[in-house]
Amino acid sequence: MRKIWGFCLIFLFLLWSGDAKAGELAKRLDSFPVWEKITSTKPAVGDLIYPDWMAGDWQLVSTLIDMVAPLAPDIVTPGFEGNRQYLNQPLRFQVRFVRESTPVADTKSAVVADRAFNGLNLARAYLGDTGVISVKVDPNSPNRQITFLHHERQLISIVSARATETTSDGKFITTEVFQQIFKGGGRPYFNSVESTTAYRKLSTSNPAIEGDQVTAVYLSPQDPDYFKAGSHPVALYRYRLEFFR
Repeated sequence: MRKIWGFCLIFLFLLWSGDAKAGELAKRLDSFPVWEKITSTKPAVGDLIYPDWMAGDWQLVSTLIDMVAPLAPDIVTPGFEGNRQYLNQPLRFQVRFVRESTPVADTKSAVVADRAFNGLNLARAYLGDTGVISVKVDPNSPNRQITFLHHERQLISIVSARATETTSDGKFITTEVFQQIFKGGGRPYFNSVESTTAYRKLSTSNPAIEGDQVTAVYLSPQDPDYFKAGSHPVALYRYRLEFFR
């Protein structure tokens, strides 16, 4: 169960939005681990559009570099301590960003994540080839997807809100808020997760991208500690992302 829980957390980032207030997301990352509540977002409409320089196939190295339980010892999420085994342990897998026609673009296609491809590769890198059956994206909405696991378990992930900004030094920063449902092995488990990622393209001579990502976990109303936690996250995970051609 700990391994499934950890996978649920790092699964997030692979999944035209409202813009955040200027610099809000950058300041939020800089303030880690001070993370009081979910940031300002707008309802997720359509897919998340990435910069042109992210198009193509990449080898991604994702490394958990820090983890904090802000409300411990009173409230600690399931699997938090078990996830310490992944600290500073690089996870490698392939990801892809593709061009897709969109009515909000003029004549140029938009760059979006290949969610099914990325999600399946991440799931298998984390759980092993035999632990994952498939990843399916709702054909009517890129913001809804299901990961089918063995033993009739499922992870349902729904992007409900989103914000983006581009900084003066060229970083593309995005926040997505997810609702997650894990089914299998007893009563379904619900939570809300906010994933904030800053991407930066390195020099032209070095075709690579680096990323700084913070995943914040919030309790759902179904949790008995929901009112005790209030608007505060109960777990924070920080990752270093490295994309190579």
